Amino acid sequence: MTDSTQFDLPSSLSVDLHNDIAVLSLSRPEKRNAIDFAMIRGLDRFFSELPDSIRAVVIHGKGDHFSAGLDLSSISDIDSSAVLFGSQAWHRVFDRIEHGNVPVIAVLHGAVVGGGLELAASAHIRVAERGTFYALPEGSRGIFVGGGASVRVPQLIGVPRMVDMMLTGRTYGAEEGVALGLSQYLVEPGEGLAKGLELARRVIANAPLSNFGVIQALPRIARADPETGLLLESLMISVAAADDEAKVRLRAFLDKRAQKVSHEESGAALGGS
Repeated sequence: MTDSTQFDLPSSLSVDLHNDIAVLSLSRPEKRNAIDFAMIRGLDRFFSELPDSIRAVVIHGKGDHFSAGLDLSSISDIDSSAVLFGSQAWHRVFDRIEHGNVPVIAVLHGAVVGGGLELAASAHIRVAERGTFYALPEGSRGIFVGGGASVRVPQLIGVPRMVDMMLTGRTYGAEEGVALGLSQYLVEPGEGLAKGLELARRVIANAPLSNFGVIQALPRIARADPETGLLLESLMISVAAADDEAKVRLRAFLDKRAQKVSHEESGAALGGS
C-alpha cells in the first residue's frame, strides 16, 4: 500500500506504508542514491515526525545501489564551518534513527559506501543481498568520515579493519560483511526487501516495551560501566515485566498457549529464516 501524502519529503525520498510498517526508499537511482543535504533534511523530518501508528521502518535504495555515500558536489565548494555544521546535521539524523522510538531495518544491495554505510550502521538490523559491497573511500578523496562512521563502524567490525578500509581502500563483499557484522542477514539478489518486511513483522509482534528496551536501553547498557549497566538492566526488566502486555504474554506461555523457542538448521549463517 502506497501513501506518502502525509510525509513532506524531497523527491529523493519516498514512502510506502504496509499497515504499521513504513518502507522508506532512497530515490536518487541516477546518482546511486548519493546523499545530499536535502535528503538529510528529509530523513530528519521523516524520523522526527513519524506517526505513532508506525511501529517499524525499513530503509532501502531504489535502483542498483543502496547508497554510494555523500554527494561530493554538496561539499566541494563550501567552507569548513559549513562542513562542520553539515556533519553535525548527519549526526543528529542518524542518532534519531538509532535512538528513535521504532526499530529500523536497512536492506542493502550494490554499493554501501561512505555515508551509505554510515546510514546503514545507524539501523538496528541490516539485511544484505549478494552483490552488496562496503567501502569507506574518504581517505582517497582527501576527506574524513563525517556521518558517525568513526563511532558506529568500529562497533561492528573493530578499529583496525576500519583503519584498513580508509587507508588502503579495501572493500568487503556481502559474504564477508555478514561474517564481520556489517549485516546480520544475507539473501539472494532481489530478495532483500521481502526479507526486511518479514523481519519487521516479527519485530512489531514483540511487546512495545521490550522493543523499547532493546533499541533504547541495550546500547546504553553496553556503553556503561558494568555496575551502571547492571542497574539499568534491572530497571528495564522491572518496567517491562510490570507492563500489562508482559503479564498477558507470560500467562499465555505458562498456560501453554504460546509457541516455545525452537531452532531449525535452515542456512542461519547466511540469514535463513
